[in-house]
Amino acid sequence: MIDVMKMFTARMWMKRNVPFLYSWHAYVGYELDLFKAFERGVTVADVADAYQIDEVLLNQWTNVGVSIGHLKPMSRERYKTGAMWKLPRPKDQSSSGVILKEMMELHIPSLLAYPDMMRNKTRNHFDSDKHADTVAQTSRLLEVIALPKIAKLLKGNDKQLVLDIGCGEGGYIKRLAERFPESQFEGIEVSESVAKTAEKLTDSLENVSIEHSDLWDYEPQQAYDLILMNNIIHYIPPEKRQELFEKLGQWLSDDGILSVVTPISGGQDSPPFVAAFNSFFHSFENLHPLPQKEQLEQWGEGANLEFLGIQTVIREGSWYVVQYKKSSSMN
Repeated sequence: MIDVMKMFTARMWMKRNVPFLYSWHAYVGYELDLFKAFERGVTVADVADAYQIDEVLLNQWTNVGVSIGHLKPMSRERYKTGAMWKLPRPKDQSSSGVILKEMMELHIPSLLAYPDMMRNKTRNHFDSDKHADTVAQTSRLLEVIALPKIAKLLKGNDKQLVLDIGCGEGGYIKRLAERFPESQFEGIEVSESVAKTAEKLTDSLENVSIEHSDLWDYEPQQAYDLILMNNIIHYIPPEKRQELFEKLGQWLSDDGILSVVTPISGGQDSPPFVAAFNSFFHSFENLHPLPQKEQLEQWGEGANLEFLGIQTVIREGSWYVVQYKKSSSMN
């Protein structure tokens, strides 16, 4: 009976890990552009030769793809990519593959390090130089989804001055600047390499300026009508978050808007991914826990900002847009 139960338990865990195969296979396909390679139906040998990659490992990847439905077998040992709408698009500025890349290269390895960190009472160190570009791409994808909610704040209000804190690669304010040419957009980015990319992406726009700067060192020359702060709060120690909101409130003009995109921490009844996402942040010595909804309201109140509400960006990842207003009556 004991042996039977052991076998049952082992099979249960194997079945529960099947969904991981879909993510792993999609990640490898995205990273090496393999779904595009098999788009028209080709042999493994031809793809291995064209891409100069290991044919044996590619053949195994192909076998997994057929078993889970990402690839379809054809005649003469050829294979073709299955339903493309289910798979990450080739690498570009809007591919969902960047989410997979961040999960597989950053999130999952960090969670797998939990036993060692628990035993040794240590934490990982987030290497911004190594991961800044990937995180910036992920943030840009999320910001594209949030874009319509932000664009509403600029409609009908010409010649606004907008600041994007932690602007990443600048793709977000680039879209806004193209759509609202009468407004001026400034972006600050702490990573030098990411800031240089943002400068290149926005070089053709006269209403965009990018500065390599830490937000704590930045000194604005005038008040802003709209301040954007996307996916930044988890880089700020909890004890400094109230100070941050007060600083941003001072940078706003009367009736100016502060718009924050951030994951929000939930309780034990939250979706599993939300809890795991917060566990990821807890595993780093230089990253910090996700904010709670009540804290976001308190920080705004402490900075004399009117809380306007929360809108969903991606429910599964607990990403939300939180907005505040600086009213002259609250000064």
